[in-house]
This record gives sequence, C-alpha cells and structure tokens, in this order.
Amino acid sequence: MIRLPAPGARVVVRYLLPDGSATDALGTLLSADRETVVVDGKRGVVRIAVSEIVAAKPVPPAPERRQRA
Repeated sequence: MIRLPAPGARVVVRYLLPDGSATDALGTLLSADRETVVVDGKRGVVRIAVSEIVAAKPVPPAPERRQRA
C-alpha cells in the first residue's frame, strides 16, 4: 500500500500508463482514497487509480520563481 501525506501536501506520484510506460504527477495532493489519488499539477488535475501507482512520496515546496533583472 502506498502511503501519502494529508491532502494539501506537495507530492510526486509515479504511475503506469496504458502502454506500460510510467510517468509522474507532481503537484498538490487534492484527495486520496482506496481507489483513486487526485493530484493538481502543472498539467492540470490528474486522477490516478491506486492500482496503477508504482511509487509516491511527499516533496518539498517548489522553489520561488526568480525575478527578472
């Protein structure tokens, strides 16, 4: 079983695509239950079936954007 932090935390979730390759969802964990994990990242909201998850972990906050000089 994959252990995730509470919703609101920043996470990375690696999951399998239908073709068997893997990809990552990086962003804010919106929700997680026994069947689905929902992550809001740069590519939008991603719903991931728990059965497709390979790995998941919390990650530190994103670095702040640099100001242009």
